[in-house]
This record gives sequence, C-alpha cells and structure tokens, in this order.
Amino acid sequence: MAVPKSKVSKARRDKRRANWKLVAPQLVRCECGAYRMPHRICPSCGVYNGRSYAKVEANAAE
Repeated sequence: MAVPKSKVSKARRDKRRANWKLVAPQLVRCECGAYRMPHRICPSCGVYNGRSYAKVEANAAE
C-alpha cells in the first residue's frame, strides 16, 4: 500500500497546487481583420492558410 513516510506541510502541498490557473486563449488576426485561434479556420470568413475551406453564412456571426 502507498503510505506516506512523513507529513506534507501545507506550504509544500499548496506549492504543488499553485499552477492550477486559467490561461486566456491566444488570438491572432485573420486576413479579414477578425480574431481567431491559431491553426484554426476563421469563424467569420472561413479561410485558413490563404485557402477558403468553409462557407460561412451571414447568420452564423449573429
């Protein structure tokens, strides 16, 4: 059985948990001027790497 040999102090325990935080997503500007996540199709124009991959309807933005 896994039994700890000694008590883990509160400071040591909390240091381990200190890196659990939310990170804002990285955003880049598309050719159309909208922001999108890197390596993803643009949600407003449907372009990725200079090519049009998806037809975006006018209602999709709303």
